[in-house]
Amino acid sequence: MSNLHTLKDHFKENRLYLNRTVWASIIVISVFLILIVRLFFLQIYQHELYRTLSLNNQVRIVPIVPPRGLIFDRNGILLAEHKPTFNLELTPMRTSNIEETLTAIHAIIPLSESEQQTFYKQLKYKRRHESVPLRLNLTEEEVAKFIIEKHRFPGVDVIARSIRYYPLNEAVSHVIGYVAPINEKELETLDTSNYRGTYHIGKTGIEKFYETELHGKVGHQHIETDAKGRTIRVLGNTSPIPGKNLHLSLDSKLQQAAFDALGDLKGSVIAIDPHNGEVLALVSKPSFNPNLFTQGIDVKTYRSLQNSPDKPLFNRAISAQYPPGSTIKPLVALQGLDSGIITTQFKIWDPGWYQLGGKGRLYRDMIYFSKKHGHDWVDVEKAIVQSCDTFFFSLAHKLGVHRLEDIFKRFGLGKKTQIDMAGEAGGLVPSEEWKQRTRNEAWYPGDTLNIGIGQGTLLATPLQLAQMTAILASKGEYYKTHLVKAFSETGQTPIPLPINKETPVILKHNEYWDTVIQSMRKVIHEPGGTAHSLSQGIRYQMAGKTGTAQVFNLKQNEKYEVNKVKDHLRDHSWFIAFAPVNEPKIAICVLIENKHKKSAKEIARIVLDCFFEQENLRNPSPQLGVGVLQLQE
Repeated sequence: MSNLHTLKDHFKENRLYLNRTVWASIIVISVFLILIVRLFFLQIYQHELYRTLSLNNQVRIVPIVPPRGLIFDRNGILLAEHKPTFNLELTPMRTSNIEETLTAIHAIIPLSESEQQTFYKQLKYKRRHESVPLRLNLTEEEVAKFIIEKHRFPGVDVIARSIRYYPLNEAVSHVIGYVAPINEKELETLDTSNYRGTYHIGKTGIEKFYETELHGKVGHQHIETDAKGRTIRVLGNTSPIPGKNLHLSLDSKLQQAAFDALGDLKGSVIAIDPHNGEVLALVSKPSFNPNLFTQGIDVKTYRSLQNSPDKPLFNRAISAQYPPGSTIKPLVALQGLDSGIITTQFKIWDPGWYQLGGKGRLYRDMIYFSKKHGHDWVDVEKAIVQSCDTFFFSLAHKLGVHRLEDIFKRFGLGKKTQIDMAGEAGGLVPSEEWKQRTRNEAWYPGDTLNIGIGQGTLLATPLQLAQMTAILASKGEYYKTHLVKAFSETGQTPIPLPINKETPVILKHNEYWDTVIQSMRKVIHEPGGTAHSLSQGIRYQMAGKTGTAQVFNLKQNEKYEVNKVKDHLRDHSWFIAFAPVNEPKIAICVLIENKHKKSAKEIARIVLDCFFEQENLRNPSPQLGVGVLQLQE
């Protein structure tokens, strides 16, 4: 009998069904529990995060640019201010195709290649909701053209902003400096959170040195926008902190007078108050128009300035280094007298040249080339008054390089003055160690003779010589040279900055200050002085010293003939002075490169006359009618 086969096993089927039901339930419940946990995590634990993200879909934070601080001269005259301007700016978040938009705009308002390059560079560092400038300083015609077509360019707007403006133009360009659009390199190092919405930054001069104080702190505005990015309402403000105003020691009238006096010459003029180190004027020529940079200078104009042989962008007053020539002879005389190497009665016979050890090379006095003889018998006073090289060759040899190095450094040569400007050079006071280290050569006695008359490897900036003159005027009192007198906030009284004193120059014998200063007075006020021509018509007592810096070395018997020398090889002309002699109010240094028209002393006289004319107006004297001026006897 065949086996019976069961067609259906109900027990096994029920068991299989039950198992599947259980596992399905477990899976469903597990997924449900996971969803519950996830919802709890999102809705409760991360509530604030996602609430903020949700709000950001409709709320934007827009930077409020702080007003840049103003710059005033000592009399409250504006040297750097603001004027309204219109910029064409694009907001990436509201623009679907940037390249097509730029092409279409170019047909209405031409965009130069440099403007487009600058736009794309800034675009990389901006957030999508922040506007990026396309074109600065639109004309009224350009504004009108764009407004007519504005409906074609969503995300592109004409924005009213303020732009830096320098009323005195070229006269202050080197001292105030300028602001210009932020470049790519600066964007990498700037605190971008504090420079959002800011397109300009200080590049040179005061504008760069005091960038932090002038810029201020950025503010923020919380605005609600619709889906198209249009503002619906303002939700809140964080006010910006305006930049501080700077009050300089510069006298704008004196600055303009010095600038005009230089004319088309290359050189610089620096005037300092000996009582506190305040800079009254600081001019370098040739100069340039700083307002070109604030508006976004074009490549062609910038390259013409950069490649000009006259170097108009170069600040000669603080960055150029020249041999100081005979302007340092008062220092050499002071060192000789105070160290006891010479006395006021000490004399030498000057045949027109000096010879080491009575043989070898002749170190000629400049007078020899014109008169074929020297200054006869010369003491220290006559040596300063007539600028006798032979006397100072002899004195330098007696002093030696170490004493010369000492007196030069005590008067601030060979190091930066630490003036509050960018780009200062330090000059050079050479020494035996310096020559061995830099040239691998020994120091020779002839090197000492050269630096003893301000030639050779001795180098100084006009600013250093102006500071040196101020120290002479104050008989050793040494103040840090500076431009900013005070800071102020809008509507507030200026807060003066402290005046910093440096280590004074102290002599063992104070009477030698008067010996040297009276000799410098005779340079101007007595016949035979190298600047006696200045005394005609002068109504104040001035102490000064002329100087000539050679651009190239003459051979042993070679004569310097100015008419046969190329312009760029002609000697430089120096003049330092202070006045009035007994109560100095101003110390001045003038440099003229490759002189062939006016000399430095003529420029100094014009500037000093301007200064004392203003002093008369401020402090008239009913008896003399000359205020603080000291009349000649």
